[in-house]
Amino acid sequence: MIMEGFGTYGTTPGGRRQVGVQGYDVPEGVEIRGRYDGEFARILTREAVQFVAELQREFRNRIRYALECRKEAKRRYNDGALPGFDPATKYIREGDWVCAAVPPAVADRKVEITGPVERKMIINALNSGAKVFMADFEDALSPSWENLMRGQVNLKDAVNGTISFHDKARNRVYKLNDQTAKLFVRPRGWHLPEAHILVDGEPLTGCLMDFGFYFFHNYEAFRRIQGGGFGPFFYLPKMEHSREAKIWNCIFEKAEKMAGIERGSIRATVLIETLPAAFQMDEILHELRDHSVGLNCGRWDYIFSYVKTFQAHPDRLLPDRVLVGMTQHFMKSYSDRLIWTCHRRGVHAMGGMAAQIPIKDDPAANEAALDLVKKDKQREVRAGHDGTWAAHPGLIPACLEVFNNNMGNSPNQIQTAKREEAANLTEEDLLQRPRGVRTMEGLRLNTRVGIQYLAAWLTGSGSVPLYNLMEDAATAEISRVQNWQWLRYGVELDGDGLGVRVSKELFFRVVEEEMARVEREVGKARFNKGMFKEAGKMFTRQCTAPTLDDFLTLDVYNNIVVHYPKFASSRL
Repeated sequence: MIMEGFGTYGTTPGGRRQVGVQGYDVPEGVEIRGRYDGEFARILTREAVQFVAELQREFRNRIRYALECRKEAKRRYNDGALPGFDPATKYIREGDWVCAAVPPAVADRKVEITGPVERKMIINALNSGAKVFMADFEDALSPSWENLMRGQVNLKDAVNGTISFHDKARNRVYKLNDQTAKLFVRPRGWHLPEAHILVDGEPLTGCLMDFGFYFFHNYEAFRRIQGGGFGPFFYLPKMEHSREAKIWNCIFEKAEKMAGIERGSIRATVLIETLPAAFQMDEILHELRDHSVGLNCGRWDYIFSYVKTFQAHPDRLLPDRVLVGMTQHFMKSYSDRLIWTCHRRGVHAMGGMAAQIPIKDDPAANEAALDLVKKDKQREVRAGHDGTWAAHPGLIPACLEVFNNNMGNSPNQIQTAKREEAANLTEEDLLQRPRGVRTMEGLRLNTRVGIQYLAAWLTGSGSVPLYNLMEDAATAEISRVQNWQWLRYGVELDGDGLGVRVSKELFFRVVEEEMARVEREVGKARFNKGMFKEAGKMFTRQCTAPTLDDFLTLDVYNNIVVHYPKFASSRL
């Protein structure tokens, strides 16, 4: 029975008091401290909350242990150790095993579009002509209560085919086409808590919330409508070790048992976006072999992870972020190793993100940007990737053309692109130091992008168009950790800053000047109304901190948490 007839109160980030009149019906030991909403109550049913709470109780100790293992690995790297292949699992790397066959519904993944779980975005992405849409609860979403819960409502409507959106400004209604992309969902990483739901007095693990509610409400309809008897399908982020893949495998098995569906129905692609995970590709696939549909080159987070892993190694400083592309030897080696590993195990090897967005007011610049995208996609498909990512619907036709021209009628290259030479790639290949200059403009761009992204994230936007690129948390992380690294080691700049060393005094001046530039670019009214000043302070603090924070978003997460009274989720 739901409590009614009383007020529940909360405060928005702007200080405005909000009032509700109902609470959620929840099982024993669970508190929901997010705002009550009738649509959210469709997701937060007693049975769904019970399922998610059971996941939390069963797996929280294993998740906690996995995160402790990450800390121990960081201590080793900070003491001078390097990531490498684990001798204890050599038998897995050298074994002849394969993963379960790829489901026919997702055999063709030539182009995948990604974006947050916003209503209009979901419709446009599913209608984009891409083979797959990855709906993102992670790097492309600011994880406010409103965004997360509306995302669950939106996905439920999308799976059922009832989703629509009325754009009042354009007086246009958006609906799904008859043919749509296949839907994958990316939950948050292990490290992010969900502070609005407490289980036994502790915050729920964010990814269990994202996975649990989506699976509970959608598995049956998804398998019937989109999955051809399989699914739902997921992307799994931020792993550093196969023990984390094993936890996910057990979660999938528990969910399948609860739902009464066949083992191996749920399928997932793992993003290899941390440097330690590059040495665990076989082991990760082995743990998920009945639930796997491949690996993905999450290259932006991978660059971020390279700096984080080597934060105590002054001999491994990155050049300007725009120079750390897939032609760098350590990046090419990572891509080649991923392709070889996936195809040897019978699953997809997915390429990286094309972050460009159309430049509407400059046809020449737009054509040049599109040409860069095509060249990057040609590199990927010729290397053996089975598909690629794009951040904007406008890139889909060009990307699809490149893959179709190179692959013909084949849905993938699993059987044809083996890249056997990648079997000989060594630890040194995967760890080779990147090359290139470090410039004042690189420092300025990092600062400008990092502050603007954080300002948007604090106000609810996790996917932000900046300077003709779609920025998300991964690219903002590169900006942050690179600034931190250059400051920590007093990097001597090249180019216009030749001979100048990066110091706190220099950085504070750069922040001040770039804040002024941002104000000019966005306009004074928007600048003062937004969170730019607060973001500038937070970003500066993180870049100058004596110890590098593991994640930008984890450090500032409490700034978007809005708690409502405990009794808002009580039962009579």
